Amino acid sequence: MAKHLIFLGAPGAGKGTQAQRLAQYLGLPHVSTGDMLRASVQSGSDIGRRAAAVMDSGALVNDEIIIGIVAERLTLEDAAAGVIFDGFPRTVHQANALDKLLQDAGGDISAVLHIALDDEEIVERLSGRRVCSGCGSIYHERYHPSLVSAVCDQCGGSLVQREDDQPDVIRKRLAVYQAETAPLIAFYHDRPAYHLIDGHGEADDVFARIVEAVREKD
Repeated sequence: MAKHLIFLGAPGAGKGTQAQRLAQYLGLPHVSTGDMLRASVQSGSDIGRRAAAVMDSGALVNDEIIIGIVAERLTLEDAAAGVIFDGFPRTVHQANALDKLLQDAGGDISAVLHIALDDEEIVERLSGRRVCSGCGSIYHERYHPSLVSAVCDQCGGSLVQREDDQPDVIRKRLAVYQAETAPLIAFYHDRPAYHLIDGHGEADDVFARIVEAVREKD
């Protein structure tokens, strides 16, 4: 039986990084909504063409198409043992559809890993990020500073703060996340597969907590 894992967490909580690490650790594909969309569009499949048409029009891809793309992704050979979802599902409707997909395919959700981090810690993490305007290298004022302030170590370009890394913008993004995902967290909360992961501390410490939670399900 294929066993799939889901990561939940606010922007900046580290779920993308941790999902990639766990995928490598377990030997399962790391699947994000963006990656699935791009792959489906490039494949030229029916659902991919529908997604491309919606995106070309400037509209948001609806749940029906997203769910169709997930269903398509789960038929690929590398998903036979399971996948690690990052950024899907985003709504209770998508979560119900995923349950149905997995039930029909004879799979299940073996772990829901919810990385929790205080909003102000997230603001500090994201607002400290700096990007080189020349080569795109990423730094952080606290965790990964450049050798010379505001100057890229790689190319000497100037380091800038992106607009969406401004503290006020981050807080607005977090408010939207909380409003949109609270029902989704409640949807999974009482399942044995749900694990609340403390996202504070070093990345290695957070990963150790995730591995411990996953091992509990073996």
